[in-house]
Amino acid sequence: MLDHVIQGATVVDGTGAPGYPGDVGIRDGRIAAVGAAGTLTGESRTAEDATGLVLAPGFVDPHTHYDAQLFWDPYATPSLNHGVTTVAAGNCGFTLAPLHPGRPADADYTRRMMSKVEGMSLVALEEGAPWNWHTFGEYLDALEGRIAVNAGFMVGHCALRRYVMGPDAIGGQPTPAQLDAMLALFHEAMDAGAWGFSTTQSTTHSDGDGRPVASRHALPDELIALAKAVGEHEGTQIEAIVAGCLDQFSDAEIDLLVEMSAAAGRPLNWNVLTVDAQVPERVPRQLTASERARKAGGRVVALTMPILTPMNMSLGTFCALNLIPGWGEILGLPVPERISRLRDPAVRAEMLRRARSKEAGVFRRLATFDRYVIGDTYSAANTGLTGRVVGDIAAERGQDPFHCLVEICAADDLRTVLWPMPTDNDPASWALRAETWQHDDVLLGGSDAGAHLDRMCGAPYTTRFLGDCLRGRRLVGLEQAVKMLTDDPARLFGLRERGRVQEGWHADLVLFDPERIDAGKATLLHDLPGDSPRLDSKALGVRAVWVNGVAAIRDDTVTGAVPGRVLRSGRDTATVSTR
Repeated sequence: MLDHVIQGATVVDGTGAPGYPGDVGIRDGRIAAVGAAGTLTGESRTAEDATGLVLAPGFVDPHTHYDAQLFWDPYATPSLNHGVTTVAAGNCGFTLAPLHPGRPADADYTRRMMSKVEGMSLVALEEGAPWNWHTFGEYLDALEGRIAVNAGFMVGHCALRRYVMGPDAIGGQPTPAQLDAMLALFHEAMDAGAWGFSTTQSTTHSDGDGRPVASRHALPDELIALAKAVGEHEGTQIEAIVAGCLDQFSDAEIDLLVEMSAAAGRPLNWNVLTVDAQVPERVPRQLTASERARKAGGRVVALTMPILTPMNMSLGTFCALNLIPGWGEILGLPVPERISRLRDPAVRAEMLRRARSKEAGVFRRLATFDRYVIGDTYSAANTGLTGRVVGDIAAERGQDPFHCLVEICAADDLRTVLWPMPTDNDPASWALRAETWQHDDVLLGGSDAGAHLDRMCGAPYTTRFLGDCLRGRRLVGLEQAVKMLTDDPARLFGLRERGRVQEGWHADLVLFDPERIDAGKATLLHDLPGDSPRLDSKALGVRAVWVNGVAAIRDDTVTGAVPGRVLRSGRDTATVSTR
Protein backbone atom coordinates (compact mmCIF):
# COMPACT_ATOMS: atom_id res chain seq x y z
CA MET A 1 0.00 0.00 0.00
CA LEU A 2 1.22 3.47 -0.84
CA ASP A 3 1.34 6.13 1.86
CA HIS A 4 0.20 8.94 -0.43
CA VAL A 5 -0.61 9.46 -4.10
CA ILE A 6 -0.41 12.76 -5.97
CA GLN A 7 -2.77 12.39 -8.92
CA GLY A 8 -2.93 14.16 -12.26
CA ALA A 9 -0.11 16.65 -11.80
CA THR A 10 2.10 17.85 -14.60
CA VAL A 11 5.27 16.02 -13.60
CA VAL A 12 8.46 17.97 -14.35
CA ASP A 13 11.03 15.44 -13.25
CA GLY A 14 14.19 17.56 -13.00
CA THR A 15 16.04 16.02 -15.94
CA GLY A 16 14.96 18.69 -18.42
CA ALA A 17 12.59 16.27 -20.16
CA PRO A 18 9.15 17.57 -21.17
CA GLY A 19 6.57 17.60 -18.42
CA TYR A 20 3.74 15.08 -18.63
CA PRO A 21 0.43 14.38 -16.84
CA GLY A 22 1.26 11.82 -14.19
CA ASP A 23 0.62 10.18 -10.85
CA VAL A 24 3.32 9.83 -8.20
CA GLY A 25 3.09 7.48 -5.24
CA ILE A 26 5.07 7.80 -2.00
CA ARG A 27 5.96 5.02 0.42
CA ASP A 28 8.43 4.99 3.34
CA GLY A 29 9.95 8.31 2.35
CA ARG A 30 10.67 7.28 -1.23
CA ILE A 31 9.02 7.71 -4.61
CA ALA A 32 7.54 4.24 -4.90
CA ALA A 33 5.68 4.63 -8.20
CA VAL A 34 5.52 7.04 -11.14
CA GLY A 35 2.94 6.54 -13.86
CA ALA A 36 0.73 8.26 -16.38
CA ALA A 37 -2.18 10.22 -14.98
CA GLY A 38 -4.93 7.92 -13.79
CA THR A 39 -2.77 4.78 -13.53
CA LEU A 40 -2.05 4.75 -9.79
CA THR A 41 -5.52 3.70 -8.73
CA GLY A 42 -4.55 1.10 -6.14
CA GLU A 43 -5.08 1.44 -2.42
CA SER A 44 -3.25 4.23 -0.62
CA ARG A 45 -3.60 5.74 2.82
CA THR A 46 -4.18 9.24 1.39
CA ALA A 47 -4.40 10.85 -2.04
CA GLU A 48 -4.89 14.28 -3.54
CA ASP A 49 -6.00 15.63 -6.90
CA ALA A 50 -3.23 17.78 -8.38
CA THR A 51 -4.86 18.52 -11.74
CA GLY A 52 -3.58 21.84 -13.09
CA LEU A 53 -0.57 21.84 -10.75
CA VAL A 54 3.11 21.10 -11.39
CA LEU A 55 4.98 18.47 -9.39
CA ALA A 56 8.77 18.95 -9.33
CA PRO A 57 11.68 17.68 -7.26
CA GLY A 58 12.48 19.67 -4.13
CA PHE A 59 14.81 22.56 -4.83
CA VAL A 60 18.46 22.43 -3.71
CA ASP A 61 19.99 25.68 -2.43
CA PRO A 62 23.79 25.43 -2.85
CA HIS A 63 24.77 28.36 -0.65
CA THR A 64 23.15 29.07 2.70
CA HIS A 65 24.16 29.95 6.25
CA TYR A 66 21.47 28.07 8.18
CA ASP A 67 24.12 26.71 10.59
CA ALA A 68 22.61 28.53 13.57
CA GLN A 69 19.01 29.27 12.52
CA LEU A 70 18.09 25.58 12.29
CA PHE A 71 18.29 25.37 16.09
CA TRP A 72 15.49 27.89 16.65
CA ASP A 73 13.80 27.46 13.29
CA PRO A 74 14.03 23.79 12.20
CA TYR A 75 11.94 24.67 9.13
CA ALA A 76 14.64 26.89 7.58
CA THR A 77 12.06 29.52 6.74
CA PRO A 78 11.49 31.03 4.34
CA SER A 79 13.52 28.63 2.14
CA LEU A 80 11.29 25.62 2.86
CA ASN A 81 8.18 27.69 2.06
CA HIS A 82 9.69 28.38 -1.36
CA GLY A 83 10.21 24.70 -2.14
CA VAL A 84 13.79 24.24 -0.95
CA THR A 85 14.13 20.76 0.54
CA THR A 86 17.95 20.54 0.72
CA VAL A 87 20.37 23.25 1.85
CA ALA A 88 24.15 23.43 1.74
CA ALA A 89 25.54 25.30 4.76
CA GLY A 90 28.89 25.87 6.42
CA ASN A 91 29.98 28.16 3.60
CA CYS A 92 32.57 30.94 3.34
CA GLY A 93 34.85 29.39 5.95
CA PHE A 94 32.37 30.03 8.78
CA THR A 95 31.03 27.18 10.92
CA LEU A 96 29.93 26.83 14.53
CA ALA A 97 32.20 23.83 15.06
CA PRO A 98 34.66 22.58 16.04
CA LEU A 99 35.05 24.51 19.31
CA HIS A 100 38.03 23.94 21.59
CA PRO A 101 36.86 22.35 24.89
CA GLY A 102 39.63 24.13 26.82
CA ARG A 103 38.65 27.61 25.63
CA PRO A 104 34.98 28.35 26.40
CA ALA A 105 35.50 31.91 25.17
CA ASP A 106 35.88 30.60 21.62
CA ALA A 107 32.10 30.16 21.44
CA ASP A 108 31.61 33.84 22.23
CA TYR A 109 34.24 34.75 19.63
CA THR A 110 32.42 32.62 17.05
CA ARG A 111 29.06 34.19 17.83
CA ARG A 112 30.43 37.72 17.53
CA MET A 113 32.20 36.81 14.28
CA MET A 114 29.03 35.32 12.79
CA SER A 115 27.05 38.37 13.87
CA LYS A 116 29.50 40.73 12.17
CA VAL A 117 30.44 38.83 9.05
CA GLU A 118 27.10 37.15 8.24
CA GLY A 119 24.69 39.68 9.71
CA MET A 120 23.14 37.28 12.22
CA SER A 121 21.48 38.60 15.36
CA LEU A 122 23.91 38.25 18.26
CA VAL A 123 21.01 37.83 20.69
CA ALA A 124 19.54 35.06 18.53
CA LEU A 125 22.92 33.33 18.36
CA GLU A 126 23.29 33.55 22.13
CA GLU A 127 19.75 32.50 23.05
CA GLY A 128 18.64 30.35 20.13
CA ALA A 129 21.35 27.68 19.93
CA PRO A 130 22.49 25.31 22.71
CA TRP A 131 26.25 25.56 22.05
CA ASN A 132 26.65 22.15 23.67
CA TRP A 133 29.16 20.69 21.19
CA HIS A 134 32.90 20.70 20.68
CA THR A 135 33.58 18.37 17.75
CA PHE A 136 32.06 18.81 14.33
CA GLY A 137 30.35 15.46 14.72
CA GLU A 138 28.73 16.61 17.96
CA TYR A 139 27.42 19.68 16.15
CA LEU A 140 25.86 17.51 13.43
CA ASP A 141 24.40 15.19 16.06
CA ALA A 142 22.79 18.19 17.81
CA LEU A 143 20.73 18.81 14.65
CA GLU A 144 19.98 15.19 13.77
CA GLY A 145 16.30 14.29 13.97
CA ARG A 146 15.02 17.79 14.65
CA ILE A 147 15.09 19.61 11.28
CA ALA A 148 12.48 19.82 8.53
CA VAL A 149 14.91 20.19 5.62
CA ASN A 150 17.82 18.07 4.47
CA ALA A 151 21.04 19.87 5.35
CA GLY A 152 24.68 19.29 4.52
CA PHE A 153 27.51 21.21 6.12
CA MET A 154 31.01 22.13 5.02
CA VAL A 155 33.64 22.50 7.75
CA GLY A 156 34.90 26.06 7.97
CA HIS A 157 38.54 27.07 7.76
CA CYS A 158 38.14 29.77 10.43
CA ALA A 159 36.94 27.25 13.01
CA LEU A 160 39.78 24.84 12.19
CA ARG A 161 42.37 27.58 12.55
CA ARG A 162 40.88 28.93 15.78
CA TYR A 163 40.73 25.48 17.36
CA VAL A 164 44.37 24.69 16.64
CA MET A 165 46.03 28.10 16.86
CA GLY A 166 43.81 29.96 19.32
CA PRO A 167 44.11 33.76 19.12
CA ASP A 168 47.22 33.31 16.92
CA ALA A 169 44.83 32.24 14.13
CA ILE A 170 44.45 35.97 13.51
CA GLY A 171 47.69 37.13 11.94
CA GLY A 172 49.75 34.01 12.58
CA GLN A 173 51.02 31.11 10.50
CA PRO A 174 50.76 27.50 11.69
CA THR A 175 53.88 25.60 12.62
CA PRO A 176 54.30 22.23 10.87
CA ALA A 177 52.87 20.57 13.98
CA GLN A 178 49.89 22.92 14.00
CA LEU A 179 49.20 22.29 10.32
CA ASP A 180 49.26 18.56 11.02
CA ALA A 181 46.84 19.12 13.89
CA MET A 182 44.58 21.17 11.61
CA LEU A 183 44.57 18.40 9.04
CA ALA A 184 43.81 15.78 11.70
CA LEU A 185 40.91 17.91 12.95
CA PHE A 186 39.67 18.30 9.39
CA HIS A 187 39.79 14.53 8.77
CA GLU A 188 37.85 14.01 12.00
CA ALA A 189 35.14 16.38 10.78
CA MET A 190 35.04 14.66 7.41
CA ASP A 191 34.73 11.24 9.03
CA ALA A 192 31.75 12.62 10.95
CA GLY A 193 30.04 13.64 7.72
CA ALA A 194 31.18 17.13 6.76
CA TRP A 195 30.62 17.73 3.05
CA GLY A 196 33.99 19.30 2.46
CA PHE A 197 36.08 22.39 3.12
CA SER A 198 35.09 26.05 2.94
CA THR A 199 37.33 29.09 3.22
CA THR A 200 37.45 32.82 2.59
CA GLN A 201 40.17 35.26 1.61
CA SER A 202 37.72 38.07 0.93
CA THR A 203 38.69 41.54 2.13
CA THR A 204 35.06 42.11 3.21
CA HIS A 205 35.18 39.41 5.90
CA SER A 206 36.16 40.73 9.35
CA ASP A 207 35.46 39.32 12.80
CA GLY A 208 33.59 40.85 15.72
CA ASP A 209 36.68 42.84 16.67
CA GLY A 210 37.02 44.28 13.18
CA ARG A 211 40.07 42.17 12.29
CA PRO A 212 40.43 40.00 9.18
CA VAL A 213 38.92 36.58 9.91
CA ALA A 214 41.32 33.70 10.57
CA SER A 215 41.31 32.10 7.12
CA ARG A 216 42.34 35.37 5.48
CA HIS A 217 45.78 34.92 7.04
CA ALA A 218 46.34 31.50 5.45
CA LEU A 219 49.00 31.19 2.77
CA PRO A 220 48.52 29.08 -0.37
CA ASP A 221 50.47 26.10 1.00
CA GLU A 222 48.00 25.76 3.88
CA LEU A 223 45.02 26.00 1.56
CA ILE A 224 46.45 23.43 -0.85
CA ALA A 225 47.20 21.01 2.01
CA LEU A 226 43.59 21.20 3.18
CA ALA A 227 42.32 20.87 -0.40
CA LYS A 228 44.35 17.69 -0.86
CA ALA A 229 42.78 16.32 2.33
CA VAL A 230 39.32 16.87 0.82
CA GLY A 231 40.20 14.41 -1.94
CA GLU A 232 40.86 11.66 0.63
CA HIS A 233 37.16 11.41 1.48
CA GLU A 234 34.16 10.24 -0.48
CA GLY A 235 31.43 12.58 -1.67
CA THR A 236 33.21 15.86 -0.92
CA GLN A 237 33.83 19.28 -2.43
CA ILE A 238 35.29 22.74 -1.77
CA GLU A 239 33.71 26.17 -1.44
CA ALA A 240 36.00 29.19 -1.52
CA ILE A 241 35.67 32.95 -1.51
CA VAL A 242 38.41 35.36 -2.61
CA ALA A 243 38.42 39.13 -2.96
CA GLY A 244 37.90 38.91 -6.72
CA CYS A 245 34.56 37.16 -6.32
CA LEU A 246 33.07 40.63 -5.90
CA ASP A 247 34.27 41.92 -9.25
CA GLN A 248 37.10 40.27 -11.22
CA PHE A 249 39.70 37.68 -10.19
CA SER A 250 43.37 38.49 -10.13
CA ASP A 251 45.76 36.07 -11.84
CA ALA A 252 46.92 34.84 -8.43
CA GLU A 253 43.33 34.16 -7.35
CA ILE A 254 42.63 32.14 -10.48
CA ASP A 255 45.82 30.16 -9.87
CA LEU A 256 44.74 29.45 -6.29
CA LEU A 257 41.20 28.31 -7.14
CA VAL A 258 42.44 26.10 -9.97
CA GLU A 259 45.17 24.54 -7.86
CA MET A 260 42.85 23.85 -4.92
CA SER A 261 40.28 22.07 -7.09
CA ALA A 262 42.93 20.11 -9.00
CA ALA A 263 44.71 19.10 -5.77
CA ALA A 264 41.45 17.72 -4.37
CA GLY A 265 40.13 16.29 -7.61
CA ARG A 266 36.81 17.73 -6.53
CA PRO A 267 34.56 20.59 -7.68
CA LEU A 268 35.09 24.00 -6.10
CA ASN A 269 32.23 26.51 -6.10
CA TRP A 270 32.36 30.22 -5.38
CA ASN A 271 29.86 33.06 -5.21
CA VAL A 272 28.56 35.23 -6.46
CA LEU A 273 28.95 35.91 -10.18
CA THR A 274 27.38 39.33 -10.74
CA VAL A 275 26.13 39.77 -14.30
CA ASP A 276 25.87 43.35 -15.52
CA ALA A 277 25.84 44.45 -19.16
CA GLN A 278 27.58 47.67 -18.12
CA VAL A 279 30.62 45.55 -17.15
CA PRO A 280 30.74 43.08 -20.07
CA GLU A 281 34.30 41.99 -19.32
CA ARG A 282 33.41 40.57 -15.89
CA VAL A 283 31.75 37.28 -16.92
CA PRO A 284 34.48 36.09 -19.30
CA ARG A 285 37.15 37.05 -16.77
CA GLN A 286 35.46 35.15 -13.95
CA LEU A 287 34.86 32.07 -16.10
CA THR A 288 38.53 31.97 -17.04
CA ALA A 289 39.00 30.16 -13.72
CA SER A 290 36.56 27.47 -14.85
CA GLU A 291 38.23 27.02 -18.22
CA ARG A 292 41.68 26.72 -16.69
CA ALA A 293 40.46 24.34 -13.99
CA ARG A 294 39.06 21.93 -16.57
CA LYS A 295 42.48 21.76 -18.25
CA ALA A 296 44.24 21.21 -14.90
CA GLY A 297 42.03 18.34 -13.75
CA GLY A 298 39.71 20.38 -11.56
CA ARG A 299 36.37 22.14 -11.83
CA VAL A 300 35.54 25.65 -10.66
CA VAL A 301 31.82 26.46 -10.59
CA ALA A 302 30.40 29.97 -10.32
CA LEU A 303 27.14 30.49 -8.45
CA THR A 304 24.89 33.25 -9.74
CA MET A 305 21.47 34.48 -8.73
CA PRO A 306 18.63 34.40 -11.28
CA ILE A 307 16.85 37.30 -9.57
CA LEU A 308 17.78 40.73 -8.27
CA THR A 309 17.69 40.51 -4.48
CA PRO A 310 16.46 43.72 -2.82
CA MET A 311 18.75 45.01 -0.08
CA ASN A 312 17.68 46.87 3.03
CA MET A 313 20.36 49.41 3.99
CA SER A 314 21.02 52.06 6.59
CA LEU A 315 23.76 54.50 7.53
CA GLY A 316 23.15 53.49 11.15
CA THR A 317 23.83 49.75 11.08
CA PHE A 318 26.36 47.50 9.40
CA CYS A 319 25.45 46.77 5.78
CA ALA A 320 27.02 46.58 2.32
CA LEU A 321 27.82 50.30 2.41
CA ASN A 322 30.35 49.58 5.16
CA LEU A 323 32.23 47.36 2.69
CA ILE A 324 32.97 50.18 0.24
CA PRO A 325 36.69 50.99 0.58
CA GLY A 326 37.19 53.82 3.07
CA TRP A 327 33.58 53.84 4.24
CA GLY A 328 33.92 51.42 7.14
CA GLU A 329 35.94 53.80 9.30
CA ILE A 330 33.34 56.54 8.84
CA LEU A 331 30.25 54.36 9.28
CA GLY A 332 31.81 52.64 12.30
CA LEU A 333 32.03 55.85 14.34
CA PRO A 334 29.59 56.67 17.18
CA VAL A 335 26.39 58.07 15.70
CA PRO A 336 26.88 61.77 16.66
CA GLU A 337 30.45 61.76 15.29
CA ARG A 338 29.31 59.78 12.25
CA ILE A 339 26.66 62.39 11.43
CA SER A 340 29.18 65.21 11.87
CA ARG A 341 31.66 63.55 9.49
CA LEU A 342 28.96 62.71 6.93
CA ARG A 343 27.85 66.36 6.90
CA ASP A 344 31.39 67.48 6.03
CA PRO A 345 31.47 68.17 2.25
CA ALA A 346 35.14 67.13 2.03
CA VAL A 347 34.41 63.80 3.73
CA ARG A 348 31.46 63.13 1.43
CA ALA A 349 33.54 63.98 -1.63
CA GLU A 350 36.25 61.52 -0.62
CA MET A 351 33.67 58.83 0.17
CA LEU A 352 32.13 59.28 -3.28
CA ARG A 353 35.55 59.15 -4.92
CA ARG A 354 36.36 55.86 -3.20
CA ALA A 355 32.91 54.43 -3.95
CA ARG A 356 33.28 55.17 -7.66
CA SER A 357 36.87 53.93 -7.96
CA LYS A 358 37.92 50.61 -9.47
CA GLU A 359 38.92 49.32 -6.03
CA ALA A 360 35.25 49.40 -4.98
CA GLY A 361 34.54 46.58 -7.43
CA VAL A 362 30.91 45.50 -7.52
CA PHE A 363 30.11 47.96 -4.72
CA ARG A 364 30.40 50.77 -7.27
CA ARG A 365 26.76 50.04 -8.00
CA LEU A 366 25.83 51.32 -4.54
CA ALA A 367 27.15 54.81 -5.30
CA THR A 368 24.18 55.83 -7.51
CA PHE A 369 22.42 57.58 -4.65
CA ASP A 370 19.89 59.33 -6.87
CA ARG A 371 18.33 55.87 -7.43
CA TYR A 372 17.81 55.07 -3.73
CA VAL A 373 14.26 54.79 -2.43
CA ILE A 374 13.47 55.93 1.11
CA GLY A 375 11.95 53.23 3.30
CA ASP A 376 10.85 53.59 6.92
CA THR A 377 11.51 56.99 8.54
CA TYR A 378 11.38 58.03 12.19
CA SER A 379 11.20 61.83 12.46
CA ALA A 380 8.69 64.56 11.72
CA ALA A 381 11.21 66.12 9.36
CA ASN A 382 10.95 63.06 7.11
CA THR A 383 7.16 62.77 7.08
CA GLY A 384 5.95 61.80 3.61
CA LEU A 385 9.32 60.67 2.27
CA THR A 386 8.70 56.92 2.51
CA GLY A 387 8.57 55.42 -0.97
CA ARG A 388 10.10 58.46 -2.66
CA VAL A 389 13.25 58.42 -4.82
CA VAL A 390 16.24 60.35 -3.46
CA GLY A 391 16.98 61.91 -6.86
CA ASP A 392 13.56 63.57 -6.90
CA ILE A 393 13.89 64.86 -3.33
CA ALA A 394 17.39 66.16 -4.05
CA ALA A 395 16.16 68.07 -7.10
CA GLU A 396 13.46 69.73 -5.00
CA ARG A 397 15.97 70.72 -2.32
CA GLY A 398 18.74 71.79 -4.68
CA GLN A 399 21.18 69.30 -3.18
CA ASP A 400 23.33 66.61 -4.70
CA PRO A 401 21.81 63.15 -4.07
CA PHE A 402 24.36 61.93 -1.51
CA HIS A 403 24.10 65.16 0.50
CA CYS A 404 20.32 64.87 0.38
CA LEU A 405 20.41 61.25 1.53
CA VAL A 406 22.74 62.13 4.44
CA GLU A 407 20.42 64.91 5.63
CA ILE A 408 17.38 62.63 5.50
CA CYS A 409 19.19 59.96 7.49
CA ALA A 410 20.65 62.48 9.97
CA ALA A 411 17.13 63.67 10.83
CA ASP A 412 16.37 60.07 11.88
CA ASP A 413 19.64 59.65 13.81
CA LEU A 414 20.70 57.39 10.90
CA ARG A 415 17.84 54.91 11.42
CA THR A 416 16.29 55.61 7.98
CA VAL A 417 15.78 52.49 5.88
CA LEU A 418 17.26 52.77 2.39
CA TRP A 419 16.47 50.68 -0.67
CA PRO A 420 18.99 51.01 -3.53
CA MET A 421 17.36 50.45 -6.90
CA PRO A 422 19.36 47.97 -9.00
CA THR A 423 21.39 49.38 -11.86
CA ASP A 424 21.45 46.08 -13.77
CA ASN A 425 17.74 45.54 -14.37
CA ASP A 426 18.00 46.43 -18.07
CA PRO A 427 17.18 44.11 -20.99
CA ALA A 428 20.85 43.78 -21.96
CA SER A 429 21.78 42.51 -18.49
CA TRP A 430 18.95 39.97 -18.50
CA ALA A 431 19.98 38.76 -21.95
CA LEU A 432 23.54 38.36 -20.69
CA ARG A 433 22.27 36.40 -17.68
CA ALA A 434 20.32 34.01 -19.89
CA GLU A 435 23.45 33.43 -21.95
CA THR A 436 25.64 32.97 -18.87
CA TRP A 437 23.28 30.41 -17.33
CA GLN A 438 23.99 28.08 -20.23
CA HIS A 439 27.65 27.71 -19.29
CA ASP A 440 28.53 24.26 -17.92
CA ASP A 441 30.30 25.78 -14.91
CA VAL A 442 27.59 28.25 -13.89
CA LEU A 443 25.02 27.18 -11.32
CA LEU A 444 22.01 29.03 -9.93
CA GLY A 445 22.30 29.89 -6.24
CA GLY A 446 24.00 32.19 -3.77
CA SER A 447 20.95 33.08 -1.70
CA ASP A 448 22.92 33.45 1.58
CA ALA A 449 19.69 32.31 3.28
CA GLY A 450 20.10 32.34 7.04
CA ALA A 451 22.51 35.30 6.89
CA HIS A 452 22.15 39.09 6.62
CA LEU A 453 18.70 38.52 8.04
CA ASP A 454 17.50 42.12 8.32
CA ARG A 455 19.32 43.34 5.21
CA MET A 456 18.36 41.00 2.37
CA CYS A 457 16.06 38.09 1.58
CA GLY A 458 17.56 35.85 -1.08
CA ALA A 459 15.76 32.65 -0.06
CA PRO A 460 12.75 33.19 -2.41
CA TYR A 461 14.91 33.08 -5.56
CA THR A 462 13.40 29.71 -6.49
CA THR A 463 9.75 30.73 -6.72
CA ARG A 464 10.50 34.19 -8.09
CA PHE A 465 12.66 32.67 -10.84
CA LEU A 466 9.96 30.15 -11.78
CA GLY A 467 7.32 32.88 -11.86
CA ASP A 468 9.56 34.94 -14.15
CA CYS A 469 10.13 31.93 -16.41
CA LEU A 470 6.43 31.14 -16.66
CA ARG A 471 4.84 34.59 -16.78
CA GLY A 472 7.58 37.21 -16.94
CA ARG A 473 10.69 37.45 -19.11
CA ARG A 474 10.47 33.72 -20.01
CA LEU A 475 14.25 33.50 -20.45
CA VAL A 476 14.21 29.75 -19.69
CA GLY A 477 11.48 27.16 -20.22
CA LEU A 478 9.83 25.49 -17.22
CA GLU A 479 11.55 22.13 -17.58
CA GLN A 480 15.00 23.68 -17.88
CA ALA A 481 14.31 26.08 -15.00
CA VAL A 482 13.33 23.19 -12.72
CA LYS A 483 16.46 21.26 -13.73
CA MET A 484 18.60 24.30 -12.85
CA LEU A 485 17.05 24.39 -9.36
CA THR A 486 17.10 20.66 -8.67
CA ASP A 487 19.16 18.15 -10.62
CA ASP A 488 22.01 20.53 -11.48
CA PRO A 489 22.95 21.37 -7.88
CA ALA A 490 22.20 17.81 -6.75
CA ARG A 491 24.66 16.43 -9.28
CA LEU A 492 27.33 19.00 -8.36
CA PHE A 493 27.15 17.86 -4.72
CA GLY A 494 26.80 14.18 -5.62
CA LEU A 495 23.52 13.87 -3.70
CA ARG A 496 22.47 10.26 -3.68
CA GLU A 497 19.00 9.73 -5.18
CA ARG A 498 17.84 13.31 -4.79
CA GLY A 499 17.04 15.97 -7.37
CA ARG A 500 14.66 14.06 -9.64
CA VAL A 501 11.14 12.63 -9.63
CA GLN A 502 12.22 9.06 -10.19
CA GLU A 503 11.14 5.73 -8.78
CA GLY A 504 13.24 4.67 -5.83
CA TRP A 505 14.56 8.17 -5.14
CA HIS A 506 13.87 10.15 -1.97
CA ALA A 507 10.47 11.81 -2.02
CA ASP A 508 11.58 15.45 -1.86
CA LEU A 509 8.84 17.13 -3.88
CA VAL A 510 7.24 20.52 -4.57
CA LEU A 511 3.66 20.90 -5.82
CA PHE A 512 2.87 24.35 -7.20
CA ASP A 513 0.38 26.31 -9.27
CA PRO A 514 2.10 27.51 -12.47
CA GLU A 515 -0.38 30.39 -12.74
CA ARG A 516 0.58 31.77 -9.31
CA ILE A 517 4.09 30.60 -8.44
CA ASP A 518 6.06 33.61 -7.20
CA ALA A 519 7.40 35.30 -4.08
CA GLY A 520 5.74 38.06 -2.13
CA LYS A 521 7.32 41.35 -1.16
CA ALA A 522 9.97 41.14 1.56
CA THR A 523 8.66 42.38 4.91
CA LEU A 524 10.43 42.91 8.23
CA LEU A 525 9.42 40.59 11.06
CA HIS A 526 10.57 40.44 14.69
CA ASP A 527 10.31 36.70 15.28
CA LEU A 528 13.90 35.67 16.06
CA PRO A 529 15.04 34.90 19.60
CA GLY A 530 15.18 38.16 21.53
CA ASP A 531 12.63 39.68 19.11
CA SER A 532 15.46 40.33 16.66
CA PRO A 533 14.38 41.38 13.14
CA ARG A 534 14.61 39.54 9.85
CA LEU A 535 13.20 39.93 6.36
CA ASP A 536 10.65 37.36 5.24
CA SER A 537 8.79 36.71 2.00
CA LYS A 538 5.63 34.71 1.48
CA ALA A 539 5.59 31.93 -1.10
CA LEU A 540 2.78 32.30 -3.63
CA GLY A 541 1.26 29.32 -5.39
CA VAL A 542 3.12 26.59 -3.47
CA ARG A 543 0.50 23.98 -2.61
CA ALA A 544 2.77 21.55 -0.73
CA VAL A 545 6.38 20.59 -0.04
CA TRP A 546 7.38 17.06 0.93
CA VAL A 547 10.70 16.21 2.54
CA ASN A 548 11.54 12.51 2.60
CA GLY A 549 7.91 11.72 1.85
CA VAL A 550 6.40 13.81 4.65
CA ALA A 551 4.47 17.02 4.01
CA ALA A 552 6.45 19.82 5.65
CA ILE A 553 4.57 22.74 4.01
CA ARG A 554 0.90 23.08 3.12
CA ASP A 555 -0.22 26.32 1.48
CA ASP A 556 2.80 28.31 2.72
CA THR A 557 2.35 27.07 6.29
CA VAL A 558 4.68 24.70 8.11
CA THR A 559 2.98 21.49 9.22
CA GLY A 560 5.18 20.98 12.27
CA ALA A 561 6.76 17.81 10.91
CA VAL A 562 10.57 17.55 11.01
CA PRO A 563 11.36 14.87 8.40
CA GLY A 564 14.66 16.38 7.28
CA ARG A 565 18.02 14.68 7.60
CA VAL A 566 21.56 15.78 8.25
CA LEU A 567 23.19 14.67 4.99
CA ARG A 568 26.65 13.24 5.60
CA SER A 569 29.42 12.88 3.05
CA GLY A 570 29.91 9.40 1.69
CA ARG A 571 26.67 8.05 3.11
CA ASP A 572 24.42 10.63 1.46
CA THR A 573 26.78 11.99 -1.19
CA ALA A 574 28.80 10.23 -3.88
CA THR A 575 32.15 11.41 -5.16
CA VAL A 576 32.03 13.80 -8.11
CA SER A 577 35.58 13.41 -9.35
CA THR A 578 37.12 16.03 -11.62
CA ARG A 579 39.91 13.75 -12.81
